[in-house]
Amino acid sequence: MKNKFLPFSKPSISDADIETVCDVMRSGWLTTGKQAALFEKQFCKYTGAAHCVALCSATAGMHLLLSALGIGPGDEVLTPSMTWVSTVNLITLAGATPVFADIDRDTLMVTPETIEKCVTEKTRLIIPVHFAGAPADIGPIRDMAATHGIFLAEDAAHALGTKYKGDKIGAAGTCIFSFHPIKNITTGEGGMFCTDNAGLADSIRRLKFHGLGADAYDRATGGRSPTAEVLEPGFKYNLTDMAAALGISQLNRIDDFNGKRKALAARYRKQLAKLDAVTPLFDPPYDYGHAWHLFVIRLDIDKANMSVDDFIDEMKTRNIGVGRHFKAVHLHKFYRETLRLDPENLKNTEWNSMRICSLPLFPDMEPEDVDRVVNAIKEILTK
Repeated sequence: MKNKFLPFSKPSISDADIETVCDVMRSGWLTTGKQAALFEKQFCKYTGAAHCVALCSATAGMHLLLSALGIGPGDEVLTPSMTWVSTVNLITLAGATPVFADIDRDTLMVTPETIEKCVTEKTRLIIPVHFAGAPADIGPIRDMAATHGIFLAEDAAHALGTKYKGDKIGAAGTCIFSFHPIKNITTGEGGMFCTDNAGLADSIRRLKFHGLGADAYDRATGGRSPTAEVLEPGFKYNLTDMAAALGISQLNRIDDFNGKRKALAARYRKQLAKLDAVTPLFDPPYDYGHAWHLFVIRLDIDKANMSVDDFIDEMKTRNIGVGRHFKAVHLHKFYRETLRLDPENLKNTEWNSMRICSLPLFPDMEPEDVDRVVNAIKEILTK
């Protein structure tokens, strides 16, 4: 229906998804148990990761990483400002200093060169972001981090199914995935910490559940040891079996989801190529596989004679939801007033922050929905 609201994103929940969650509820074991363990195992198989730890959010994974690495006052953590605020909030709450690397103007991702400029003797951690479903040029970034002896953790919240030079993101190094409802699969809320570092995986498992010397679910005994003791202060970030069961069911369909996203994105690209005032992101100049988490455009605010916020409002009046990914973190009120950064160092970030938005993209969309979005854009630009 033409006037029906078209959301920016919507999870694709099937009857099978619902039934698998109901099965867990009927079982009487609702919290972390067999389903969470199976979800971790299947996620390892899908991504190629050596170790996976299921968590209640990707933000929890980032918090646990900072804690496991002992990052705090006097330390610097290098990441882009073109990201969601949670990472920078956690760095700040740990007492460390966020340092922002600029991004490539057309892929919105950090590069080895922009990161290298920001490295100092205080840099303890580098967090590149795989953006919108495309991978950052992670090979040279990994090499650079290793040369400097700096830990590298990849923000893979957008990157389930993304490939870099033939390998899935998650197959190597340390990566954190998100299962928020707008992501390529969902557990309602949830995340997965993936790493090839066995010691780090053990630390994350311990810290996610109060710092006990046993996981929230002991795979050997089918429960939690009543004699488990705290080995270090920890948190409560485990994923429930209800959420994990949904994740398993969703993971079984991830390739179908991503295939539908790819077809919709191709339709967007073909139709938007005719509009001078709208430019999608560019393809990375290296071998990659796109998961199409988001379809991001940049609005030429001069040709359109309007701000991106005005454009989003115009789309809303036509019952079309549009996302904002992202307003640069350093431009948010708290960080604007506390960090007081020189905008000259983040030119590409600020240029894009003023122009980007995300069009509706989710597997249950129809091709005609893409046509409706593009026609609305044409109408707004003509107006």
